[in-house]
Amino acid sequence: MTDILAAFAWIADPANWAGPGGIPARTGEHILYSLLTLLLAAVIALPIGFAIGHTGRFRGIAVGVSGALRALPTLGLVIYLALITTNLTIVPPLIALTILAIPPVLAGAYSGVQSVDRAPIDAARAIGMTGWQVFSKVELPLALPLVIGGLRSGALQVIATWTVAAILPVGGLGRFLIDGIAVQNYPEMLGGSIIVIALALVSDGLFAIVQRLVVPRGVVAGRVRDTGEGDRRSTRTPARESAPTT
Repeated sequence: MTDILAAFAWIADPANWAGPGGIPARTGEHILYSLLTLLLAAVIALPIGFAIGHTGRFRGIAVGVSGALRALPTLGLVIYLALITTNLTIVPPLIALTILAIPPVLAGAYSGVQSVDRAPIDAARAIGMTGWQVFSKVELPLALPLVIGGLRSGALQVIATWTVAAILPVGGLGRFLIDGIAVQNYPEMLGGSIIVIALALVSDGLFAIVQRLVVPRGVVAGRVRDTGEGDRRSTRTPARESAPTT
């Protein structure tokens, strides 16, 4: 309990909020790094995932590759890329964390498209829609909740693992952990961890809101309408059964 109070006291100290090494600056760097990583992962994974989900081809390969990428050790990959590129900027961790963010984004993309009910797809083809029209006007809108879910999972992983990139001379909230270890400043280490957790929770909440908003209104209305009709049928049935017969 004492350590937690000391961590919050470190966070509340005005001295830790000023300058290029302060909490706002480090948080901004961490957000920028995370957004850039997630953007690169989305640019790579979403088109591949959409193509797999739309055509149904190479799904087994995608699952195998995703599983292999998930098993890669983050810190080891960061250090390995730094050694082979002799680059101590954000490039090695950016590459490493983009690789690690691809699996959840890829899985969300192809599983979202594949989960779309065949009835609206067949109806769209029956009225003469092309493959691209079927994807853009039917499959993608219905798949968006799962696609956003994949991005949500990838964002949480990226925010959490960018802290290990501070093993290199880069910015971000990981600096508080690595620098705190060097001087055994435990309130700084725990305070930095609390800020990372708070940032991850805020990100998860924002993605949860977006994930709810992208559900097509027709899908929601259809569910409500079906439920209402089911309730009306259930209330009418006993009346018919209890009517006397002649």
